[in-house]
Amino acid sequence: KAATFLATLEKLGVQSSFSRPRVSNDNPYSESLFKTMKYVPTFPNGGFASITDAREWVTRFVYWYNHVHMHSGIKYLTPYQRHYSLDKNIIENRKKVYEMAKENHPERWSGKIRNWDLPNYVALNPIKEEELALIEKTSS
Repeated sequence: KAATFLATLEKLGVQSSFSRPRVSNDNPYSESLFKTMKYVPTFPNGGFASITDAREWVTRFVYWYNHVHMHSGIKYLTPYQRHYSLDKNIIENRKKVYEMAKENHPERWSGKIRNWDLPNYVALNPIKEEELALIEKTSS
């Protein structure tokens, strides 16, 4: 099946991905999105009855993905919250809740509270600090 699928992709002019980090023609974000899409409970395993049904489902999925689905890579926020700067208040509130919980029940905590610091950027294949320093050094 994989060989047939690969042949179909090639016939359609689609390059397959080999999940190589930081390669310009790789598509890890698309693959990640497709996996999320396929495993969402509302995904129609039997296919769509029509192109209209498919478009309507994808429209609902995109709304859910951006406004409802909490993303672990951005500290369990939605992309909407992060994009429109609603994240800072949410994260500050979470920190307070965790700190209060630790203060009220220290026996439940073996160390510090969860790190709720927001990432500066999100990447599926992040560049290591050493590589980033080298890039910054050579570009200046």
